[in-house]
Order: sequence, then structure tokens, then C-alpha cells
Amino acid sequence: MTQQPHARVAVIGAGPSGLYAAAALLASGEPVSVEVIDRLPAPYGLVRYGVAPDHVKMKSVIRVLQRPFDPADVEFLGGVRVGEGGIPLEELRQHFHAIVHATGSSVDRMLGVPGEELAGSLGSGAFVSWYCGHPDHTGLRPLLDHPGVAVVGAGNVALDVARVLAKTSDEMAGTDVPDPVLDVLRGSAVRDVHVLIRRGPEHVRFTPAELRQIGELANADVVVHDDGLLADGVEEPQDKRQKQNLAMLTEWSRGAPTGKPRCIHLWFLRSPVRILGSDGRVSGVVVERNTTDGNGRVVGTGVEETLDVGLVVRAIGYAAEPVPGLPFDPVTGTVPNIGGRVVRDGVPVPGAYVTGWIKRGPTGVIGTNKSDANETVAALLEDLPSLPAPAHPGPEALRAALAAHGVRPVDWTGWLRLDAEEVRRGGLRGAERVKVAELAEMIDHAHGASTSP
Repeated sequence: MTQQPHARVAVIGAGPSGLYAAAALLASGEPVSVEVIDRLPAPYGLVRYGVAPDHVKMKSVIRVLQRPFDPADVEFLGGVRVGEGGIPLEELRQHFHAIVHATGSSVDRMLGVPGEELAGSLGSGAFVSWYCGHPDHTGLRPLLDHPGVAVVGAGNVALDVARVLAKTSDEMAGTDVPDPVLDVLRGSAVRDVHVLIRRGPEHVRFTPAELRQIGELANADVVVHDDGLLADGVEEPQDKRQKQNLAMLTEWSRGAPTGKPRCIHLWFLRSPVRILGSDGRVSGVVVERNTTDGNGRVVGTGVEETLDVGLVVRAIGYAAEPVPGLPFDPVTGTVPNIGGRVVRDGVPVPGAYVTGWIKRGPTGVIGTNKSDANETVAALLEDLPSLPAPAHPGPEALRAALAAHGVRPVDWTGWLRLDAEEVRRGGLRGAERVKVAELAEMIDHAHGASTSP
């Protein structure tokens, strides 16, 4: 007779951090049943909605993330909102020994400069989610009717945004961007993408592979604006990646535009200080030149210049929103925890765990979540013998509770229906897949209620 699992664990969040946690629970060999809950009908979180559409190789990590669901070792419950509008967290706790929260950090940080409230000023999280087909952002309507765009940031996300804006619509047609997004990109008037970088070229934290990609664009030149720093020679950094970046930037600074239709401008030692507006929308950005003092700190010089742009995208990082029912540290943007155990006033909260960005803050790469999840799962398994048993332990009781709140979950078979529809649409456009972005349409396909045209 097969031994029945004696412990039930819920993982809230089907992104990399949550799915690595689910895989670690399975790999432990402990008799534990795992249910992965996500408010969207599709899994994979940041890989699906944060990795740029043209980064096909990076998206291949999905093959690893989906393993717990095949052959159905883990249950998927998509389209399930925990908290307001769904099942309350306190009620969900009655169905599990432990809950692992893996909800990430999804709020764009602000620049803190005048004019950020204007139409055409937005965060990279919203912009990236739009072109990646996230249901929350299908109505974004970014203003791409002006030749100039400013992207503020010195990380890979800033380069992603610049690259997508600089590519041709035909190039983007071969990716998974939804059709409405492709229509907007087809009508784009953007010609100059200005990337504003606070520090000097020797300090950028781009990955060399990401930086190299913008230099290989068929449709765009790269122009380096560094006030002659590279020509004079800068101190070579010790970090290998920064050294590679510096070599590329130095090479580009010596070249001249070749006349390609679009241009990515890399502005070093520049910070936006005001966003200008006309008729309620962005009409320009005032940028201050920076320098470094004797301690290596970046300071403004008071010298300003204005860039003619109609859109400003800030790519300066993310913050988390509090999880109702859990303690929250607004300074770090994390749920207070020790090794993944949620703590309130220094005391562990029984059965409550965190992993991913909500645990450590928005740092690291996708693979960082694996070791992070392993640490959290180790703590959970250590605590398991002492955790109180749930009041309603069976899966049937959870389904009944969800139904009482008007929630009809999307299971793994439902996701595969939606997945097949996206692959079908991709075939029509010559792409691997084309995402379904509207939430109601996603759910209809998942439940088999939609007839494709």
C-alpha cells in the first residue's frame, strides 16, 4: 500500500522562486504533497512576464521549472487570488501545514523628480509587463508617437527596454509578444533611445552578453556620450564583467553612426532632474551632468541639458508590496525572516515561510532563487514535525473553500490548453508562440470554453 503524504504545503507564486521551492520539497524525499497557487492562469512568473521576448535562450529555463508538474507530482492551482477578491490567507492556512510565500517584488521604484506624474512617464516593470503580455498591463498604451525616448537605469532591464524599442516590428514578430503589442510597435515613431546612466562607463553593471546585443542590432547604431572619458583612458576595473563592458564601450566610443534608422545613445554620468510636460504629457527631460568626488561618490555639477523625448521609462529597480497577514519591513521591502522562516517581533510565525525577492529583496538572477529556495525548504522540513495539523487537510476541502469564494482554479491540464493555443497562434505568425494576454480570454482557453478563430 502506498504511503499517503502526511504533510500538505502550499507555495504561493508560480515563478522561479516558487517552483524551485516546489522542486526542493519533492527532492527531499519527505512524504509531502505540494500545491502551487498563482493568481494568474499561467505559471512561470518573471520568466514569462519579465524576460524580454527576444531572449529565447533565457526562457529555456522553463523546461527546468515545469518538471515538478510532470508527471503531476505537484498540483497547480492557477487563477487563485489569495487575499482581497479571493480566499483569505487565514482561511487558506486551515488547509496546509505550511505555506511558502514566493510573490516577488512588482512595484516600480520612483525617481523622485518633478514631472513623474505626467502621461508618458512610467516604470520599466509596467512597460516590460506590457510587451511581455501580462494581463495587468494590457491597457497600458505607451506613447511611442515621438522620435525620442529616455530610459533611466544602468542594469539589464534598461538595455532590454532600449533594445525592444530599437528593433524592427518584423524582428519582434518572431517573438511571443501579443498581437496588440506588435501593432503598437509597428506604429512606433521612435528613432532615438537615450539611456541615462548615473555613473561612469567603468562602473556599469550590465552583463557583457546583454550589452553586446545592442551593438549587434541590424536596425540601430550605438553612440556613447561619455564627455571624452574613454578617450582619455579610465582606470581598468578589477571585475571581469566590468572589464569586458569597458572594452566594448571603448570600441564603440571610437566609432561613428553608420546611418541605421534608429540609435541607442548611452549617456554616462547623467541623472534626470526634471521631466518636462506639455498638455499633460511628457515633452522632454532635463538631465544634470555628474562627476565623482575624491571618495568615488557621484555628485551633480549643476550643468543641465534637455533631451527632446515623449516617453520616460525608469528602470531603477523594484519594491515589494506588503503581504496581508504577514509582517513587512518597508525599508528593505521584504517580509522579516530568518533563513526563510517568517518572524514577527523576532519570533517565528508557525507554518509561514518566504523565498525569492519577498525574502531577500529584488537582487540576483533567476538561478539565485534555487539556493534561496533550498534554504527555505530546509527550514520548513526541519520545523515540520512540530507544526500544527491543518483543520481541513484534504484537497477536496480546499476545492470546496475556493468554490465558496467563487474561484474556479486552472489546473495543469487547463494551462496546457492555454499553452497549446499560444503555440497555435505562434504558428500563424512564424513564432514559437504568441501570448494570450487578456485575463478573461486566458481563463476561457484554460477551461476549454473558447473557440479559436
